[in-house]
Amino acid sequence: MAAMVGVGAYVGVDAVLQRLPPHYSLVRDAESNLAVGPFGWIMNLNFVGRAASTLCLVRAVLGTGPASPLRTTGAALLGLGGACSGILAFFPTDIPGGDAPAGAGAGTCVNAGNCPSAPDRAAGAPGRAAAAPGLSATTWAGSVHLAVAGVGFLAAFAGILVLTAWLRTCPRLRRTSALAAGFCALTAAGLGALGLSGRYVPAYLGLAERIALAGILGWAFSVSAGLRSLQPPPAGPATPVSSGGGRLPAR
Repeated sequence: MAAMVGVGAYVGVDAVLQRLPPHYSLVRDAESNLAVGPFGWIMNLNFVGRAASTLCLVRAVLGTGPASPLRTTGAALLGLGGACSGILAFFPTDIPGGDAPAGAGAGTCVNAGNCPSAPDRAAGAPGRAAAAPGLSATTWAGSVHLAVAGVGFLAAFAGILVLTAWLRTCPRLRRTSALAAGFCALTAAGLGALGLSGRYVPAYLGLAERIALAGILGWAFSVSAGLRSLQPPPAGPATPVSSGGGRLPAR
C-alpha cells in the first residue's frame, strides 16, 4: 500500500512542478531538470520519496512466498535502482546555460555551475554546456548525477525483468505478471528511445525518459496492487462467549 501511495505522490509532484517556473519542456528536458530552479528542493524530496517507496515494494516482494534466486536477485536490483533515485537528490544535474527553458528569460542561466563568467557574459558567450546537447555533464556533480541516473535506470529495468519472471512462478500472481510484462515492454521501449534521442535527437530526450519512467512506475504500482490482493481480509470482531461456554445472544 505504501508503495502505491508513493508512486501516486511522485507522479503528482512531478505534474505540479512541470507547471511551475522555470517551465521546463516535458518533451525536451530531462526530468532531473526539475530539481534545478526555485522549486528544485521539492523535486529532490520527490527523488528521496521515490527511493523510499521502492524500498517499501522491495520489502513487500521479499515477504511474499518462499525464497528463491529470482526473487532475491530481482529485489536486490530493484532496491539498487531505488537507492540511486535517492542519491540523485544530492547531486544536481547540469543544464546548458544557453538553453534556458521557456519563461526563464532570454540568456537566463538556471544552473550556476554552467553559467559563463561576467566578462564572458559581456562578450555574449553562452553557458559552457550550450554546445553540448543531449546527455552531457560539465561539473563533477553533474557527472555523478548522470552516472547514478544511468545505473539506476538499468538496475531498475533488470530488477523488474527478473521479478516479472518470478511473478510467473506464483500461481496467484499470474494476472499481475501479465500486466507487469506489459510495463517491462514499455520500459524497454523508453530506454531504447532514450539512448537514441540522447545521441541523435535530443529534442525528444525528455519524452523518451518519461516513457521509461512510466514503465517502471507503472510496474511498481501494478505489482504492489497484486501483492496487496494476497493479504487476508481483516478479521471481524470476536463473538462474545458466556462463562458457560455458549454464545451470548445478539443485542
